[in-house]
Amino acid sequence: MKKRLITLILAGAMAFSLAACGSQGTEGNTADAQTEDSGTEGSGDAAEPETVTITSLNGSGEETELEVPYRPERVAILDMPSLDIIDSLGEGDCVVGSADTSLDYLQEYVTNEEVANLGTIKEADLEAVMACEPEIIFIGGRLSSVYDDLSAIAPVVYLSTDAEKGVVESVRENAAAIASIFGKEEEVDGLMEGFDERIQTLASFAEGKNAIIGLCTSGSFNILGNDGRCSLIGNEIGFENVGVDSNVDTSTHGNEASFEFVVERDPQYIFVMDRDAAINAEGAQLAQEIVENELVKGTGAYKNGNIVYLENPAVWYTAEGGINALDIMLQDLEGALL
Repeated sequence: MKKRLITLILAGAMAFSLAACGSQGTEGNTADAQTEDSGTEGSGDAAEPETVTITSLNGSGEETELEVPYRPERVAILDMPSLDIIDSLGEGDCVVGSADTSLDYLQEYVTNEEVANLGTIKEADLEAVMACEPEIIFIGGRLSSVYDDLSAIAPVVYLSTDAEKGVVESVRENAAAIASIFGKEEEVDGLMEGFDERIQTLASFAEGKNAIIGLCTSGSFNILGNDGRCSLIGNEIGFENVGVDSNVDTSTHGNEASFEFVVERDPQYIFVMDRDAAINAEGAQLAQEIVENELVKGTGAYKNGNIVYLENPAVWYTAEGGINALDIMLQDLEGALL
């Protein structure tokens, strides 16, 4: 009996000592313990990080390393390609505020009363952005001038498409960056599946053919090069862009050209993006009325029925860089060419 009592006393003392050591070892690390518990739930896996670092752009358009929250629950969107990717990843529930858009496939965010209206992709409502208390903000190039103002509210992810890399590769890289924020890196390949093959099919059709690529705006026809909007047609699909002038920057709205220039180049194809239709400009002249004049009717493109009006100009103009957008852009070309 005496021996048993001593054993119990020693066992109790040892238990007390171990408890004290455990308490001393975790003092001041409560947050770490909670993170690990919430991330593993007894599975033995490593705890989820609180933040991740991605490559983004700063207000000057230069690449920078940006630390952002991991799996954010409150996201403000001022960039349609980023919203497109977040939606494709199934993370749309985290969107608490969005810029307005006319894009059909993103209307659920515009019409949802629980999603705040943050202005437009060109002019953000900074007070509305602040009021929705985002953990992270996504912007495009049109809002680079207010990058610093938005950064005072939350980390700003600024992604873009790079004409030199190509639209498809830019979408792939941007989707990977956004997926890493939500822990869904493994889903990117599936979302991008089929795009390369579709590009190759269009490229086979375009081989040996030339084109002029233009943008209609305010009654004018602007020539686009391979350095910005619609660069997919010349760079990746491979139409020889006979409107290109290496000394002229056409990356935004192109370079206004006379129709005499179009006749002089006599392209086999003319691709037209209607900017006025893309932005719902009131009273704007239809692109077809602008393009199909007596001069253009003398070109091979017109005579052979090869003037292609991009069916979804709002996607080409405001949403290039998204996964759904890329699908729609390729559909526009496939429907007209194949």
